[in-house]
Amino acid sequence: MKKVTAFIVMVGCVVLFSSMSAQDKAAQMKRGAVVYNEYCKTCHQANGKGLGAAFPPLAKSDYLKSMPKATIIKEVLMGKTGKVKVNGKEYNGVMAPLPAKYTAEDAASVLTYVYNSFGNSGTTVTAAEVKKIDKKRK
Repeated sequence: MKKVTAFIVMVGCVVLFSSMSAQDKAAQMKRGAVVYNEYCKTCHQANGKGLGAAFPPLAKSDYLKSMPKATIIKEVLMGKTGKVKVNGKEYNGVMAPLPAKYTAEDAASVLTYVYNSFGNSGTTVTAAEVKKIDKKRK
């Protein structure tokens, strides 16, 4: 009987955790869309397909898939200059850093949004992961 009770409690915890994780991700996606539309959309466009030869696509991005998450976080926080190859095409430009007005939670949310939008099926990013890379973020 104790084993059955322990099993039921364990299953309940897993279901609760999964539900909370789904709610957290949904909240991140909602906030991430706001940040994306405020700041990222100008260059990467509403559909994530980028802008000609100037700004690379985020849509179905092989770059997002192939680079370590920490690298992507750093590039969003600190900006990026120089050559980058995305979906077989080379870009050589400047990506401005995410402005300081955005918190670590905002940065995590917009990264989660991009990782899971525009045909990407990626991961989530936490504020703790952002703070680990950028100690100055709130």
